[in-house]
Amino acid sequence: MEDVAARAGVSRALVSLVMRNSPKVSEHRRQAVLAAAAELGYSPHVMARSLASRTSTVLGVMVSDLRNAFFAEVVEGLDAAARAEGFEIILNSGGRSPARERSALRSLLSFRPAGVVLLSPVLPASAIEKAAAQCPVVLVSRTSRLSTVDTVNDDGEAGAALAVDHLVDLGHRRIAHLDGGGAATAAARRKGYKAAMRRHGLPELVLPSEHTDVAGEKAVRELLATVAPDALPTALLAGNDFNAVGAISALEEAGLRVPRDVSVVGYDNTSLAALKHVSLTTVDQPRSEMGRLAVEALLERVRGARSEPVRHLLHPSLVVRATTDSPELEG
Repeated sequence: MEDVAARAGVSRALVSLVMRNSPKVSEHRRQAVLAAAAELGYSPHVMARSLASRTSTVLGVMVSDLRNAFFAEVVEGLDAAARAEGFEIILNSGGRSPARERSALRSLLSFRPAGVVLLSPVLPASAIEKAAAQCPVVLVSRTSRLSTVDTVNDDGEAGAALAVDHLVDLGHRRIAHLDGGGAATAAARRKGYKAAMRRHGLPELVLPSEHTDVAGEKAVRELLATVAPDALPTALLAGNDFNAVGAISALEEAGLRVPRDVSVVGYDNTSLAALKHVSLTTVDQPRSEMGRLAVEALLERVRGARSEPVRHLLHPSLVVRATTDSPELEG
């Protein structure tokens, strides 16, 4: 910064004002400082600047699974909303493991961010509460009763019910659900599936799984190995899109046709679901909107505009594509 000041013929304090986009600097001097910075290849150190000013323009973001397109699409909304407010994000992943999430969260907090967004964490509530004592925290795709934590969720119960109702309307009566296991959103989707099946007077079949493609393949292979062909479900509601793609892979590997033999519904409506060769019927969550609302809630806390918790619950919708149809044969 001192080198830039010398090159531009101004004080170090003025260079600092320019780097912080202060309106107190004339346009002539601003351009002189920026030109000198460009000539010297200088860019401000964001963390050092935050420490010096005792304010941060960084938001920490931890995602549950880097392979899942849902998180990438929420992060796109987060990043756009953060940048519009003059903030940048630091991103890492906990890899769907409580121990790794603890480490990832500690790493984010070491940067002294203005706030942290946790996407579908599996951390215990005590760890989240501890983090919220250091800076504002928003959970996306996980509920919380903590008064110091804000949440942004879709209505997983309603979303699962939409999927079941769609399949029943097509004529399906044997509908299985690939459970999301320990995922933060799994309980609500499982509850919605069960309630809808009871409402239609149909038997429930919940298959142990996880929100991954590998788990979807495994669950279907185990199903095919243990259930007689004439008793197989004619439709599957997967835990998410990633899980659904794995399920479809295992079905096709076994010689079953989707949707002629088995219909499949995913959850999230990620870009993966919309690919032409996948064309997955799925429940839509407004991913970008969820990211925007998370940043909005976080910055309300950062700026002292609110201290009471906010609970955003967004309504899902069903997107019908090529993986669902009427059952060919219902035995």
